[in-house]
Amino acid sequence: MLQKERIEQLNEFSAKLSYSFTDIDTLNTALTHSSYVNGENKARKHNERMEFLGDAVLELCVSEYLYLNYPKMNEGLMTRTRSRAVYEPALYQVAEQLNLGDYLLLSHGEENTGGRDKPSILSDALEAVIGAIYLDGGFAPAKRFILSFVKTSIEDAIKSVSVKDYKTLLQEYVQRNHLGELAYTVIGISGPDHMRVFTMQVSIGDTVYGFGDGRTKQEAGQNAAKATLELLSQPT
Repeated sequence: MLQKERIEQLNEFSAKLSYSFTDIDTLNTALTHSSYVNGENKARKHNERMEFLGDAVLELCVSEYLYLNYPKMNEGLMTRTRSRAVYEPALYQVAEQLNLGDYLLLSHGEENTGGRDKPSILSDALEAVIGAIYLDGGFAPAKRFILSFVKTSIEDAIKSVSVKDYKTLLQEYVQRNHLGELAYTVIGISGPDHMRVFTMQVSIGDTVYGFGDGRTKQEAGQNAAKATLELLSQPT
């Protein structure tokens, strides 16, 4: 049975989530690190299985949000955006905003080595909290909680992966359609040393497609990939 002080802590954290648990012990499990479950605490449950569940719920919510709100986003970009939105640093930032570390149950050893501030522990615990909300109240409240923070993460992720990452998009297109070997070749360098302009061409198999210029080889490659994608997307 939970101590009164622990119940008060859990209710305090629950308020931060804007969700009231029917079974507060579910939240307690979500906030119990595996290191705590040993010795006299070995009968307790830890949060690893709940983390697994929460991760799946989180990915589903983000996938649904991207599908409904970004109808022109292709599958490859959706996948990269989702990965960036739910990866450890993004979740760690949310966990810190909630002061989640203050509510964790950790072993003395883990606590003494800074466990309450470790990104891996906090991000995993946040996923476990999502799992706890899902188990206690179902998909709707879990989704509400996720959307309360993930929209900003998604916007940041979109800026990070960028629609203009044309080389990645082209690579995925070529692989998906089994078009052959993709290659970038510098075919020209012009301008003075302090204002060099590189010209890059893209070839797929034995066929040359797009060309692109840029102040760096990377920029030229991106522009050449963009031109190639535009050619490939034209109706035949």
